[in-house]
Amino acid sequence: MSGELTKARQKLSSINSSLKMGKYMTAAQALNDAIVLRLSAQVMKSERDEFAQKLSDAVYYMNNNKELRKVFPLELSYVPGEEKKLLEQIFEMRKLLQEDVNENAQKDLAALESSRATELDRGSELLEGNQFDLAKQVFDALVAEYAGDAELKADVAERYQRVGLNENAVGYLSTAIKESPNSLHLYNRIGIVLRKMQDFQSAENYYLKALELTQADEYLYFNLGRLYFDWQRWDKTAEAALSALGLNPGFQEARKLLAYAQKKLTGA
Repeated sequence: MSGELTKARQKLSSINSSLKMGKYMTAAQALNDAIVLRLSAQVMKSERDEFAQKLSDAVYYMNNNKELRKVFPLELSYVPGEEKKLLEQIFEMRKLLQEDVNENAQKDLAALESSRATELDRGSELLEGNQFDLAKQVFDALVAEYAGDAELKADVAERYQRVGLNENAVGYLSTAIKESPNSLHLYNRIGIVLRKMQDFQSAENYYLKALELTQADEYLYFNLGRLYFDWQRWDKTAEAALSALGLNPGFQEARKLLAYAQKKLTGA
């Protein structure tokens, strides 16, 4: 017996088990692969007859699986010697099964997003009600469930920032940056929070790291200028504002920032 036919038999033998476990796409793929392997093999008449019987059995199992029939209501039709016609039917079955998989995946994703949004809102309500320990439990559980999701951590940080808990916000944002070190907006956000905390040196460090990623963002330069403004470093305020205007000459807020810094530098 050829290696191809041995593999084909193994594929067919796995179909009933896959169906019982609800793995309909796996079963359909196994049937498809078994036929392809059979057609590529040189076989004797006895092997051909044996394979045809096993193939008939596999088709029977698939036709009589009620759950599979809900997705693919048409019966598979097999006549020995007409394996290519069966392949065409299986192609249609796999196509419908894939559509069903995609649809279910979308439903699952929507359910996850809804659940996540609900928990974020619940955490926010607890924060606004000054139930900080309970809010932390909700947010920490959510972050643990979606480990590695930097945007979720940034969202949690924003909710802490809204109620003035800037240190908590910085904690989540710094973790988010470690997980997504090329996300420019995270550097901007943590820089703003640190500026409001008057931790100017740390804020500057984050902005300078962001500038290593890009020097083509006028808002990054403007926010850096705002930091230097609060820090009363007027020369650097003017320099950052000029950089913002160099990228966007119509940036009026940057122009006002530059004018103020220049007044401070000249003593006017």
